[in-house]
Amino acid sequence: MKSAIYLGKEHIEIREVPLPVCGQEDVLIRNVYSSICGTDVAVYRHGSGTGHRVTIGGEFGHETVSVVAEVGDHHQEFQVGDRVYPYPRYAKNDTRRAGTLGGFSEYILCPNATKDHSLYLVPEEIPDRLACLIEPFTVGCRAARRGQPKANEKAVVFGAGTIGIAAAVALKQFGCSQVMICDLSDFRLAIAGKLGFATCNSGSEDFLHTAMDYFGTAPSLTGETADIDIMIDAAGAETVLNLFMEHGKIESRFVSVAVNRALRNIDLLHMTYAQKSIIGSGGYMPEDVQDVMKIMASGKWDLESIITHEFSIDDLDEAIRTASDTEHALNVIIKF
Repeated sequence: MKSAIYLGKEHIEIREVPLPVCGQEDVLIRNVYSSICGTDVAVYRHGSGTGHRVTIGGEFGHETVSVVAEVGDHHQEFQVGDRVYPYPRYAKNDTRRAGTLGGFSEYILCPNATKDHSLYLVPEEIPDRLACLIEPFTVGCRAARRGQPKANEKAVVFGAGTIGIAAAVALKQFGCSQVMICDLSDFRLAIAGKLGFATCNSGSEDFLHTAMDYFGTAPSLTGETADIDIMIDAAGAETVLNLFMEHGKIESRFVSVAVNRALRNIDLLHMTYAQKSIIGSGGYMPEDVQDVMKIMASGKWDLESIITHEFSIDDLDEAIRTASDTEHALNVIIKF
């Protein structure tokens, strides 16, 4: 089978490697489509240690939809031809492999595969191309859930990538009445706007003025501000947390889902008096998988519209470089 092997910064080889042997309790799956994650871009552009635990000489990729190709003799839960979503945390029976599942290989061996744990059946209402976005959408869904959204609350998401848009969709699904997406890319904001979201280019527009016009006003410790209950950071820019600390309304919540290792100082007295919350969100849980599948199967959103480019596995280098160009690409997928 073909497998993309990571060899360091901007160095990938597509190699022919042996097809994994399917044991009696295992399931061998054939990838149909895989999506490129921001962490895949980071490790490609900057070297190992900057994304998931991608190792030199190893396979990688983790956002995929697959079809069961072979089932072990002792396995009863799956049949050849079943379309499945491999849950990255458990598909390899090793949580350390969550980011190196083998999404950029033609086949993945799932040891001791279990239904609704390591592999989830994908509803027939979800197209193949969209189904490979289940994984990043679960990350966004988790971030929205961590924001504790309530009916008719208002929210803003910073970052119009796949996870940011997924978080915005989930916020609406969970009952928020108004959701705005902010980014520096007009290209990506145009796609978000076509999905029905209010948008703001926070590089060229006055965010606070735009947000107050859209959301209305509310009190904060520093004066009148935008009436935003939830801010989600799916961008990772230093200014986003600063904005929340300075202008977040009383009792507002901030959710950090972007990968950001920067150490920050927090004014705890301000947090105490403003009764604000800073919440972390990493990864996803089974409930997020189920919610995302419901959202995708409903057909309410034209979610395939966020896929802007499609490549073959042989062109993975070009695909990753394209995915890094935020002014001309949003979600980039690989077709097997």
